[in-house]
Amino acid sequence: MAVDDRTLAGPEAPASRLASASPPAWRRHLTAGGPTGNEQLTAATGAVLLVLLAALGITILRIRPLLSEHMFLGLLLIPPVALKMSSTGYRFVRYYTSNPTYRRKGPPEPLMRLLAPLVVISTVVVFASGVALLLEGPSSRGSLLLIHKASFFVWIAVTAIHVLGHLSDLPRALTRRHEIQPAKLDGYGTGRAGRILSLSGALVAGVVIAILYVPQFAPWLNAYH
Repeated sequence: MAVDDRTLAGPEAPASRLASASPPAWRRHLTAGGPTGNEQLTAATGAVLLVLLAALGITILRIRPLLSEHMFLGLLLIPPVALKMSSTGYRFVRYYTSNPTYRRKGPPEPLMRLLAPLVVISTVVVFASGVALLLEGPSSRGSLLLIHKASFFVWIAVTAIHVLGHLSDLPRALTRRHEIQPAKLDGYGTGRAGRILSLSGALVAGVVIAILYVPQFAPWLNAYH
């Protein structure tokens, strides 16, 4: 009795297609961790940003003598800020697309949800206007500088509320590694390596970008000195 090859292949074909469609093992190792892993990445990035923003704040208090440091730190901050926005945005998308684990985690506090669009918009405007000022040179001091200053004041106000709203949760979020059980993640680990790579990569990228744009500092430094 002849056996139709399609009969043997039929039940296995969907499984093989699913296997080929699923992410590779190395990617699942790096992105494992679920909502708790996402929270840890967000918290770790936020802690680094607090330090860098404090340093940036010092340069603002003495902007003329520390203008080069201000520009360097502003450029360095771009990738870590983008990473922070990506991690929080990922949680937002997963929650509102009804992912079960993120739905169980629950949404952020109502005030934080209302504040989020202002934080995102002001962040984009303040950094985009800062980069535009750097590239255009001192001749752009006018409406562009006004936009940069105005967006900075809005940004610092909403960011301060955002930070204060999450500050008490920061230590707990950074020490919840034990809650991520590899066995619950199909044996693909906790994703800790991926989080370390993401944050360290963002910092390295920031340093590289800042160094590459150092020659653009000269016109501004000459104008102020």
